[in-house]
Amino acid sequence: MRMPAALIAATIGTALASPAGAASFDCNKAKAPDEIAVCANPDLSALDSEMGGLWFAYSQVPLLMGMSGNRQDEAHAFLQTRAACGANVSCLTSAYTQRIAALKQEITSGMQEYCSNQ
Repeated sequence: MRMPAALIAATIGTALASPAGAASFDCNKAKAPDEIAVCANPDLSALDSEMGGLWFAYSQVPLLMGMSGNRQDEAHAFLQTRAACGANVSCLTSAYTQRIAALKQEITSGMQEYCSNQ
């Protein structure tokens, strides 16, 4: 299956165009300290939105057999890390910054691998 360059660009463009200040989850349902902190802090909310857009792009990248499970494990590990931060803004900022960098790297390497196999 060949993914057209226009689709790749649109997927990444969508990921990077997420609105600032809007968390990737429903803040009306936020109960955990980390979720409440993200919803209450515009900078954290913007990081969460960026990460959500990147996660969507990453979820569209075709991976080799067995790698989709790793993708889910990484997402779950991030949520555990975020929860462990509680309401600590510095900790949450660091967790999001690291996850965003990792997603960008995974998207880049996944697309390079996909394109080299075509």
